[in-house]
Amino acid sequence: MNLGNSNLFILIFIICIQVSFAGRDFYKILGVSKSASLHEIKKAYRHLAKELHPDKNKDDPEASRKFQDLGAAYEVLSDEEKRKKYDRCGEDCLQKDGMMDGGMDPFASFFGDFGFHFGGEQKNEAPRGADLVMDMYVTLEDLYTGTFIEITRNKPVMKAASGTRKCNCRQEMITKSLGPGRFQMMQQTVCDECPNVKLVNEERTLEMEVEPGMVDGQESKFTAEGEPHLDGEPGDLILKIKTQPHPIFERRGDDLYTNVTISLQDALVGFSLEITHLDGHLVSITRDKITWPGARIRKKGEGMPNYENNNLHGTLFITFDVEFPKQEFTDDQKEAIKKLLNQKPNNKVYNGLRGY
Repeated sequence: MNLGNSNLFILIFIICIQVSFAGRDFYKILGVSKSASLHEIKKAYRHLAKELHPDKNKDDPEASRKFQDLGAAYEVLSDEEKRKKYDRCGEDCLQKDGMMDGGMDPFASFFGDFGFHFGGEQKNEAPRGADLVMDMYVTLEDLYTGTFIEITRNKPVMKAASGTRKCNCRQEMITKSLGPGRFQMMQQTVCDECPNVKLVNEERTLEMEVEPGMVDGQESKFTAEGEPHLDGEPGDLILKIKTQPHPIFERRGDDLYTNVTISLQDALVGFSLEITHLDGHLVSITRDKITWPGARIRKKGEGMPNYENNNLHGTLFITFDVEFPKQEFTDDQKEAIKKLLNQKPNNKVYNGLRGY
C-alpha cells in the first residue's frame, strides 16, 4: 500500500468514526428548530407520538425504532441541562456521562401528564386508589389558539414510617375440624406484615395541554395523580374541559355566534366595522345595503378550528340589532322622513309564533 492510499484509508476511517459518534439529530427527529421553546418541543412530541406509535404502525418494521428515537429526542430536548450538553457535544457526550436514561419510559411519563393512551385494554389486578375527576375551566381563546396550563397539585405521597402494619389483606378458605369425620370450610382474612408508611402532602406542578378545537367533556388524564392506596397503586387525576362563558362569542360545535348593535342610520345607509377575533385578528364587515333588525350574515372560515384538522374552521354568524333613536322628532322632521321612505301603511297582524 503506497502512502497516498494509506492516507486516504486513514481519512475514511476518521470520517466513519466521526459519523458513528455523531449520534442522532434530535431536532430533526422532532421537526423543530434549534431555537424551539419547551412549549414547541412538547407540542411537536405529542403530535408525532400519536402518528409514530407502534400500535398505529404495525406494518412498519421500523416503527419501534422511530418511536424510541422520538422518545430519546424528547428526553434530551425537554431537559434544560441535557439540551445544553447535547448542543455542545452531541448525544455521545450524554451517553458517556450517563445522562441518557436507557431504562426510562418517557412515553409513559409524558402521556401520563397529557392523557393520551394507545393500545388495547390493560389488565391490572393490583388494588388502586380512587380516580379524581375535576372540571378544568378554560377560555374560548385557549380553545381557539391552544395553550399549556400549569396546575399546582398537593398530592398525598407515601413515606416510610417506623413500625409495621398489616397489608395485602385477602380472604382465604380454611378447613376447620369439628370432630371425627366432621369438617367446616370458612373464609378467613389473612394479612402480611409490611413496613409502616405515612401520607405526606407534596406540591406537584403538572402541565395540561389544551389543543385547538377541543370541546367540553374532553379529558386529560394524569396517571397516578389521584388518591393513593396503601397496598396498591394510586388512582388517576382526570381533568375535563369546560368552557367559560365569553362576553362576545358563543360556540356551537365549530361555529361561533355573536351579535352587533348598529344605529338606525347605519342600518339604512350602510356601514363598515371590524370585530376583534379570539386570537386578536380583525374580521371586517362592510354593508352598502339596508340591514334590518335580526339580519344575519356569515363569515366562512372564521369559526373555531376543527379538533381533528386544525386547518379547517367553522363559520362565524353575526346577527344585527338596530338601535332606534330615542329623541322626539318635530312635525317637519316626521314629514321629511315619510317623504324619504315613501312607505305605505302595512299593519299586518299575524301569529308570529307559527311563522305565518
